[in-house]
Formats: sequence, structure tokens, C-alpha cells
Amino acid sequence: MELFILRHGLAVEREKFRGQDDSQRPLTPDGRKRMARAARGMRELELHFDLILTSPFLRASDTAQIVASEFSNRRHLQQSELLEPEANLKELVRHLAALHRKESLLLVGHEPQLSTLLATLLGARTPESFKMKKGALCLLEIEKIRFGPCAKLEWMLTGKHLARFAD
Repeated sequence: MELFILRHGLAVEREKFRGQDDSQRPLTPDGRKRMARAARGMRELELHFDLILTSPFLRASDTAQIVASEFSNRRHLQQSELLEPEANLKELVRHLAALHRKESLLLVGHEPQLSTLLATLLGARTPESFKMKKGALCLLEIEKIRFGPCAKLEWMLTGKHLARFAD
């Protein structure tokens, strides 16, 4: 299985959104523009996603929509509470294991959950080793997914790197 992990794009700063529901914090206009370029870069890399799973939080779901639109893949886009910032990673991995027929999955979510997931699947001691910048994408190769070391990191690119492929 190819497991792609994408952190949402640049969002409105938490301080500017204080007192409001954080799940509704959107991408900035620049964040939308950067993510669209990164998505074009993903297409230029000839990536393929059988399914796109996204956090229902607005900044992540908007990121996933931008990618799905670039790939004409909207019907393969699903929201999952298991990708919310405080969701249980063991349950997420169990859910991914149930999708074993999917050859290529894209997860769109948040930090620090994504780096913790990476560390868990790669057998790293600390999630800090894999801190993902906004708009970063990585690819894991997994023969059989389970909670614990089971993956190999193929690559990790920042949004800026992805955008360069679109030029």
C-alpha cells in the first residue's frame, strides 16, 4: 500500500481566530493558492489516490478538496473524524487496515497527529523527527499496516518542493 500523508495548507493564525470554533479555521487566500500549486505539482509527479481521507476540520477538508479537484477525484474523497487533531491513532490505523484493498491512500490532517502517526509506523522514538510543515506531503510504503513499525519512508516534500514540479 502507498500511504500518502499531507498536512493541511497555511491556515488563518490561531490567535486571530481566538474565541471561535477552531474546527472552522479556514485556509488563508495565500494558503489556498499555495496548495493549488502543490496539487498541480502532485499531478505532475503522476501520483494517484484510490481514496482521499480528510479531517472534517475546514482547513484540512479545503486542502483535500483542492487536491481532489486537481485530480478529478472528488467522488473518492471522504471525511473521517479519525483524522481530527485529538483522534485515537490506534483506531485510525485499524480503519486503514480495513481499507487494505486500496492501493494508494491520501490522508489529510493536522500536526502533531501526523508526525506521531509517522513516528509510530516508522518505528521512530519521537514524533519530532518527522514534524511536517504546512502543505508537506510524504509517501510511506506499507506491506501490511498495523499499529507499530510497519512502513518505509519513500520521501517527504514540502509544499514549496511540490510547487516546483508545477512550474
